Amino acid sequence: QVQLVESGGGLVQAGGSLRVSCAASGLTFSTYAMAWFRQAPGKEREFVAAITWLGERTVYAESMKGRFTISRDNAKNTMYLQMNSLQPEDTAVYYCAVGLMVSTVRSAYYYWGQGTQVTVSS
Repeated sequence: QVQLVESGGGLVQAGGSLRVSCAASGLTFSTYAMAWFRQAPGKEREFVAAITWLGERTVYAESMKGRFTISRDNAKNTMYLQMNSLQPEDTAVYYCAVGLMVSTVRSAYYYWGQGTQVTVSS
C-alpha cells in the first residue's frame, strides 16, 4: 500500500522560511516523479513544483521560482520543499504527489498525501 506522509508545516512570520517533507513508502520511490501542490481555503489546488525521479530536472510554478526549492533523497524515500521569503498568500495546505513523469497538471499524479498546513502571518 502506497503511503505519502507530509510533515514540517507550521506557523511562520512573513519573510521567514520553512521546510516541508514527504516520506514515501509502499513504492519504488526512486522510479517516480514527485510534486508539491497546495490548496488555500476556497481555492483550487495548484501546482507548486515537481522533480524527476533522479532529481536532475525540476519545474516550478512561476510565483515560486527563486523562493522555493524542491529536492529529494532517494536513499531516504523522502522529498523536500524548502520555502524562503514566505508571504501570507503562501498560506495553504501543501500536498505531495507521485506520478510517472513531471507535470504541472494535477491529474498526472495518482498518489497523494494528506497534506501539511503552512500558515504565514503578516
